[in-house]
Amino acid sequence: MPEQHLFEYAVIRIVPQVEREEFLNVGVVLYCAKEKFLQAKFQLDKQRVAAFSCKADVGEIEDYLLAFQRICNGSKEGGTIGKLPIAERFRWLTATRSTVVQTSKVHPGLCDSAAAMLERLYNQLVLQ
Repeated sequence: MPEQHLFEYAVIRIVPQVEREEFLNVGVVLYCAKEKFLQAKFQLDKQRVAAFSCKADVGEIEDYLLAFQRICNGSKEGGTIGKLPIAERFRWLTATRSTVVQTSKVHPGLCDSAAAMLERLYNQLVLQ
């Protein structure tokens, strides 16, 4: 049996009108220290967002999600936050905030493969 690794994840949500507290799940961010893994997977369905809220600026949301991805990747395009150690980047990305792009609370689990678990959670929590 393969070794199990502790991982943490949060669901990435679009909250077009923060005061209404309504959201759409658009992705998942997953961190696994043992595998040195931090990745986000998301899909922005522009028609669904527009149907959910006519006030949503889809282009702005897309920019926020791409910034989220750059921070996960730890690239220089991720700015100051993108240069932080992997655990700190995950904590920063999943910190509570009142913006259009938010994350759920962080949830822990065990997995054989962080990449496979990210795919599984994405399919279960975003696509279904």
